[in-house]
Amino acid sequence: MTLWIAVAVFVGAYIFIATERIPRLAAALGGAAIVLALGVVGAEDIFFSEHTGIDWNVIFLLLGMMVIVGVLRQTGIFEYLAIWAAKRAGGNPFRVLVLLCLLTAGASSLLDNVTTVLLVAPVTLLVCQRLGVRPEPYLIAEVLAANIGGTATLVGDPPNIIIASRGDLSFNDFLVNLAPFIVVILVIFVGLCRVLFRRAFVADPDRVAQVMALSEREAITDVRLLRRSLVVTGLVLAGFVLHSVLHVEPSIVALLGAGLLVVVSGLSAGSYLEDVEWETLVFFMGLFVMVGALVKVGVIDSIAGWLADVTGDRPALAVTVLLFGSAILSAVVDNIPFVATMSPVVAQLVAPGAPLAGYTVLWWALALGADLGGNATAVGASANVVVLGIAKRNGVPISFWEFTKYGSVVAATTVVLALPYLLIRYL
Repeated sequence: MTLWIAVAVFVGAYIFIATERIPRLAAALGGAAIVLALGVVGAEDIFFSEHTGIDWNVIFLLLGMMVIVGVLRQTGIFEYLAIWAAKRAGGNPFRVLVLLCLLTAGASSLLDNVTTVLLVAPVTLLVCQRLGVRPEPYLIAEVLAANIGGTATLVGDPPNIIIASRGDLSFNDFLVNLAPFIVVILVIFVGLCRVLFRRAFVADPDRVAQVMALSEREAITDVRLLRRSLVVTGLVLAGFVLHSVLHVEPSIVALLGAGLLVVVSGLSAGSYLEDVEWETLVFFMGLFVMVGALVKVGVIDSIAGWLADVTGDRPALAVTVLLFGSAILSAVVDNIPFVATMSPVVAQLVAPGAPLAGYTVLWWALALGADLGGNATAVGASANVVVLGIAKRNGVPISFWEFTKYGSVVAATTVVLALPYLLIRYL
């Protein structure tokens, strides 16, 4: 009975989120309240369980980085970067999009993609405001680029960290096996952007001329605070890259950085807390509770078990099913809990003595399917939800379907291209 309750609640909430009949926050909290009220999950499950509970690492990573971004905003650095990017692109809207997407993808390979979009989104909003173009296509393109770029390394996308832990894979393993393919995919992605967002590349000539006449240095309003902020931000980024060596979770690094920056900045709480996307954080909590209910009642385990039964000792079939299955399911549920559930299954498939022992290509199929498939819908990856929250707060809301009509094309294209890459290179 609890299984069908969990499934019905999740499907119902997802329909409300997709159709936007009610606010997505109300749908997520309403669904979470129902599974709690009916006893599908309890306090122990949602607050303290690593498998079924709220992922506090994600929540506090977001909170810490939002505070850091709030302090950075007070220095004028985002205005500086906005003017710099627009001038380097000659004011051409398509070149601006390409430049921002490549910067986002590159940064996402060193940081996690959520942190990257938190830093880049404010710059994008300012660039678009300066050029007089709609920011929605630029924000969507950037978060898609962030998810693609983050696939290339161990630290770029949270699911990769889970896969690395389960599969005993190193940073260099991800770099050698996934980065070359991601570079090719980014080139194709830029071409897709030219087609998908073609109506967005019309700027106001007068505004372009005004931007080209600006001096980016004049945008910096507090040099002293900027220096302190950049030092602390640099330490935080170093902590992200070295977290596996330091054995400190990225969420702790973000919170320590936020606390240090608040102390050295001397700013009032209101000036930096206004940038915290509280609605997004609470939405994530509700989503985690509903997905945790699916995990507890065995829905996701059943899907994973079926995969193991179907593929047997046929590596090509296993790669195909795992890649496309991961992509489809990661488009529906956040790819973090999905990978956390699927990684033990893959570990069993490739364990010594198992039918597919030694086929590490299954790990790469899981990573590519989950990371790239997360682009398909607005709730497929954490970065997607964060960007939609930022857009709404800035008066340019992006609907579930507006994101999905672009994201699904990019996800389908990249996942389809991933299959021949995996089969040809490894099998």
